[in-house]
Amino acid sequence: MSDSDTRSPSSPDVPRFLASDNTSGICPEAMDYLVRANQSDDLAYGNDRWTAQASDRFRELFETDCEVFFVFNGTAANSLALASTCQSYHSVICHQLAHIETDECGGPEFFSNGSKLLTVAGEHGRVTPESIATTVTRRGDIHYPRPKAVSLTQATELGTTYGVDDLHAIRDVADEHGLRIHMDGARFANACAGLDAAPADLTWRAGVDVLCFSGTKNGLGFGEAVIFFDRKLAEDFDYRCKQAGQLASKMRYLAAPWLGLLETGAWLRNAQHANAMARRLAQGIEAIDGVELMFPVQANSVFLEIAPDLQQQLRDSRWTFYTFIGEGGARFVCSWNTTPELIDDLIADLARVASEAAAR
Repeated sequence: MSDSDTRSPSSPDVPRFLASDNTSGICPEAMDYLVRANQSDDLAYGNDRWTAQASDRFRELFETDCEVFFVFNGTAANSLALASTCQSYHSVICHQLAHIETDECGGPEFFSNGSKLLTVAGEHGRVTPESIATTVTRRGDIHYPRPKAVSLTQATELGTTYGVDDLHAIRDVADEHGLRIHMDGARFANACAGLDAAPADLTWRAGVDVLCFSGTKNGLGFGEAVIFFDRKLAEDFDYRCKQAGQLASKMRYLAAPWLGLLETGAWLRNAQHANAMARRLAQGIEAIDGVELMFPVQANSVFLEIAPDLQQQLRDSRWTFYTFIGEGGARFVCSWNTTPELIDDLIADLARVASEAAAR
């Protein structure tokens, strides 16, 4: 066994991961069902019992007869779902910080054969009804890509959420202008937990047409669910998945971990825990001079305004965080397996470096 294998997670030379919930492992419930699916052979390409059962569980969770598809990752989920809402000459309205705009390498445009993303500003990462209306009515000539969809990120890239009333207001303006609504649910479970709202109330009951529900950020190792509430938009979606290389031959390995989350309720418990750890961090820095909270903490992400020299000291202490997301602050994201001890260690280090800076 190497020295690295014997190091304690609290050792100063071991990275302390809070940059993203993508760094966490597979939760026990998902791993359990993955192992179960591996105990016997089954049919291929989604014709297995695990895929059927997971799809039915989603229908129970959302309280409606939705169409469910499983793909490997979030970029594929968003890109293919948006391609189902638009023709190539259409456009999609989204926030200027939306993941589909900043971090998916043109995937939505590529898979739609050219549908343009039209970005709007909005406080705390949220698209507003007013910004949608302004964008739709700005031009109506044939030289402009006709707006056909709105994409909402729930929770947003800044860790905030759209409440039920927010979503209904957006649906009203979407109906006025004939727009479909796509929801990037990379942290949809965290939004449900933070708002204490039923999944149906945050989706189809509020007018969402298609949801991309992330499992990767909620305790899975891989796999996202694309859920169509407007079933007409799902026509030929299986062919889109196949053409894009997203049809898993052994689909049960994508579906079974989802079944583990849904049957046991871990999908919500994982999100509740991650959110609680984010609130713990936000509360813990309140008394630290030189460290400021940038946005309300409504899910599992915390954005802190920290001076660059203090950021470097944190990195020297092996803390991982992102600074390119949001508006210049440091982002810390909590996961299903983030411990109170890890959060308390971060708060202690933040207090230490801030105190040392003040004393200089």
